[in-house]
Amino acid sequence: MRQPKRTRGFSLIEVLVGLFLVAVAVLGLAQLFLIAVANNRNADRVANATYLAQQQIDWLRGLTAAELSAWGNVTDELIDMNADGSNDYRRVTSISMATAVSYGIQVRIYSAEHIAVADPQDLIDQPDRYRARAFISTIITR
Repeated sequence: MRQPKRTRGFSLIEVLVGLFLVAVAVLGLAQLFLIAVANNRNADRVANATYLAQQQIDWLRGLTAAELSAWGNVTDELIDMNADGSNDYRRVTSISMATAVSYGIQVRIYSAEHIAVADPQDLIDQPDRYRARAFISTIITR
C-alpha cells in the first residue's frame, strides 16, 4: 500500500509572492515616512518664521512715537537662526504712518532662497513671485 506524500513548507512561488507583498507594504510605509518628514520640516520653517515676525512686532511695540517715526519706511535684515554661519531667514519690516497717532506695521519673513533678491521692495511689491513664510500686519498707536 502506498502512503500519501506529505508536503512540508512552502513552495518557491509562495515565498516569492509573500516577499513581494511585504516589499510593497514596506515601500508604501517608507514613502509615507518621507512625506511626513518633509511636512514636519515645512511646519518647522513656518513656525520659526512666525516666531521671528511676532518677535519683531513685540519689539516695535516697545518703541516710542519718536523712535517709530525715525525707524524708516523699510528695513531689511538677515537672520541666522541656528548660528551656523549661514543666513536662514530674511526679515523685511515696513512702517507707515496711518494717522497722526498710529503706525501701520507689516513684517514679512522670507526663507533662505529669497536672500539673494537685492531690493527688499521687490519682495513686498511681488507677493505672488516671492511668497513670504510668515506675514503679520498690525497697527501700533501712541
